[in-house]
Amino acid sequence: GRAISAEFVNSGYHVIVGARKSENVENINPDRISFFAMDVRDEDAHIALAEKAISITGNLNVWVNNAGISSWRPISAIDEGFFDELMNINLKGSFWGCKAAAKYMPNGGSIINISSIAGKRGSANNAMYCATKFGMNGLTQSLAKELGPQGIRVNAICPVLIKTDGLMDALTTEFSPANGDPEEFIETFRKANAATGHLPTAEDIGSMAVYLASSAAKSVTGQCINVDAGVYPQ
Repeated sequence: GRAISAEFVNSGYHVIVGARKSENVENINPDRISFFAMDVRDEDAHIALAEKAISITGNLNVWVNNAGISSWRPISAIDEGFFDELMNINLKGSFWGCKAAAKYMPNGGSIINISSIAGKRGSANNAMYCATKFGMNGLTQSLAKELGPQGIRVNAICPVLIKTDGLMDALTTEFSPANGDPEEFIETFRKANAATGHLPTAEDIGSMAVYLASSAAKSVTGQCINVDAGVYPQ
């Protein structure tokens, strides 16, 4: 989230960050970024965020749904609490964001959902996370058709492993594929899977988001675009 915000700020946008913690805006140009405390599971909070953005900037041109959590569990260990946590944050939060954006965006607006290549292929002990990301990709494709007549484009970005604090913490949990060593897991994954020899950075995701928001992408909608250094060619 920080890197995406920074890329938009560096491209001349004023960014309003809706998140639980204000650390998401630290060390970014304070003249071009604002913080709004919210819980993405609350539909009313998204409406308030949209209205806050309009009150500050006078418009709502781009909406990025980035909040999400990654967590591995075999199906035998998935209970209702785990199911609801991932579904509510990863998918319901994005749905409410899309709904709020659609209500307030003018013609030419852009909604960008941060999905995952886990929304295109399944993996062991990852059924719940994959289900939410497959859902996000379906949401993206459906809303591109529905909101296109309003002049709103809807796309998703599908990264592979990005070394954020959230991912590194998730890789230390009991059922993750890292077996207690996230750094070694990512390095082994990179060597075995990345066509370019490197994995993407958070800044790469931000750059793609800025492109999708721009007029250069005016004919791009309904796409779920891999930013994965060739891990999953399509």
